[in-house]
Amino acid sequence: MKKLVLFLIFCIIPQFFFAQLTLSPEQLKKLNQVLYSIKNLYVDTINEAQVVDNAIVGMLEKLDPHSVYITAKEAKQANEQIQGSFEGVGIQFQMFRDTLLVMQTISGCPSEKVGIVMGDKIIQVDTVNIVKTETSKIMKLLRGPRGTKVSVKVVRNGVKEPIDFIITRDKIPIYSLETAYEIADGVGYIKLNSFSATTLNEFHKAFAELKAKKIKQLILDLQSNGGGLLNAATELADEFLPDKKLIVYTQGEHQRRMEFDCEKKGVWEKGDLVVLVDEYSASASEIVSGALQDWDRAVIVGRRTFGKGLVQRGLNLEDGSLLRLTVARYYTPSGRNIQKTYGDGKDKYQKELLKRMWSGELQNSDSISFSDSLKYKTLTQGRTVYGGGGIMPDVFVPLDTTKFTNFHRNVVAKGVFNQTIMEFLENRKDSIKNKYADFEAFNKNYSIPEIIFEKLKINAENAKIEIKPEQYKKSLPLITLQTKALIARNLYESGDYYKVMNEQDATVQKGLEILKGKNSTVSKNSPATEAR
Repeated sequence: MKKLVLFLIFCIIPQFFFAQLTLSPEQLKKLNQVLYSIKNLYVDTINEAQVVDNAIVGMLEKLDPHSVYITAKEAKQANEQIQGSFEGVGIQFQMFRDTLLVMQTISGCPSEKVGIVMGDKIIQVDTVNIVKTETSKIMKLLRGPRGTKVSVKVVRNGVKEPIDFIITRDKIPIYSLETAYEIADGVGYIKLNSFSATTLNEFHKAFAELKAKKIKQLILDLQSNGGGLLNAATELADEFLPDKKLIVYTQGEHQRRMEFDCEKKGVWEKGDLVVLVDEYSASASEIVSGALQDWDRAVIVGRRTFGKGLVQRGLNLEDGSLLRLTVARYYTPSGRNIQKTYGDGKDKYQKELLKRMWSGELQNSDSISFSDSLKYKTLTQGRTVYGGGGIMPDVFVPLDTTKFTNFHRNVVAKGVFNQTIMEFLENRKDSIKNKYADFEAFNKNYSIPEIIFEKLKINAENAKIEIKPEQYKKSLPLITLQTKALIARNLYESGDYYKVMNEQDATVQKGLEILKGKNSTVSKNSPATEAR
């Protein structure tokens, strides 16, 4: 019933709203005068549609950071991400030496069915040579309505002549679950990158596999999860909280309070639970972590979340464009509004994370200050928690910046790092996999050869990236770890990347430490504390 109510609010009410809205004669006359003047008197030829779009953008600019106008084309792409699917051929790729390199075929999708494999290079789509073509144009060529056909020409290692394939496009799922595995004896780990229409099903499938391994504790990783659908967030929280518990409520000047409660028996209502968050965890991630914190259901570990607590309603316009308008605020069960302030304008709002870095907040929890008015009590144990800008974790884990340098940032940002890995693997994939039959053997025994680091330096010099010895030495441990993780992703499963990275992820390791009771100063019911 609740989903039907949401459908009525988000779909029917907007149409009624638009039908009833009128400007006063004076306002309408003023607007028409401006548009008429621009059209008939302006010095240059104008695009009338663009002028209207700009006017809409200007109106929204003064409201809040999340009320936005989305063109028809952008709206279609945004809906694909939220709905968890698009229509196309089903490959993950990256550009390698100006050529599309297939990194992975999505299981059960069209490309896999016709025989395209990881490592293939697509050089032509239909009659278009796509070498040295922009990624956006390539995606446009490969995507298309379900059931339509597209021909591709593929270059494959070990095969002299290009291979021609005809692929019938189909619906391609976009997964929100990055990986799930038993990270330690009896401890399950699930990482979500977003909240979409398929999130709950993905979670259930992954959890069933972990349950079969008889896990006794669980880590839910929401680090860098920017959010998504409200329904997906409430459905996931429902898996961890008992029936009838309040998960979140919304309220605005023109929207009455709407509560979202648990409606069913969850799959993990009593087991030990740790939730990992950071400064990029936002919106739906904050709904889940805030609810679990307020009910003292989980230990929240990491750094203060982004602070996005505004509710947007998508209002469809006649030309297919979309008005995403803020209509309410999110509140956690204890009454916390988690939206950070935005009264100083969008520019300062967008740079707020930089301010956290400069103030030292990401390295030291003592740099964070809250007024007494922002203090709240959890609903079961009466612990102190904070509102007014994100979810403050129960256990703070500082950001380790010691390994980051300008050299590392540049080789990653300019694609040199990935290029080096792909060049190294180009003729070595089979030999490495023959030596290490599975990821476990690879992870335990594989060491990064020196040739990769030498090649990275050469590629960096060719890209005119300055190599300072002290910076290179400082970032070498991180480069080594990421190199192994990327090789694992290319040779085995995409989720194996995180299996490598998590071994040295301070937040993940702190979550494990808490679950295993190794930290004598932190219990699962303790107030917020710092962990170093």
